[in-house]
Amino acid sequence: MLQTENNQGIQLNRYETVYLLKSDLNEDRTLSIINEYKSMLTNGGAKNIILQHRGRRHLSYSIKDYRDGIYVQVNYQGNGKLVHSFEKSLRFDENIIRYLTNKQNSDSKIES
Repeated sequence: MLQTENNQGIQLNRYETVYLLKSDLNEDRTLSIINEYKSMLTNGGAKNIILQHRGRRHLSYSIKDYRDGIYVQVNYQGNGKLVHSFEKSLRFDENIIRYLTNKQNSDSKIES
């Protein structure tokens, strides 16, 4: 696994989180939510945050009665506590219909 150390000596792993927003949100609210979660990662000590707004896509099957969703992909470096608190926030947000976090291997690349 690729790990780097930050100033405090804590090892940071690379993660990728993809979350789906409800399709009935307007663009201003969508951008507000995305920026809110980006600032949460920044304030939590995440490094090298790369955010990709993938846009509205049709789902293969309905999730919570939604057939479309707004995909957002975030690549970052952080520790397990940060990932846990980030996922907890995603879990309780009523605008998020699904999320998934993967720990990246050292041979995987962050695409920009």
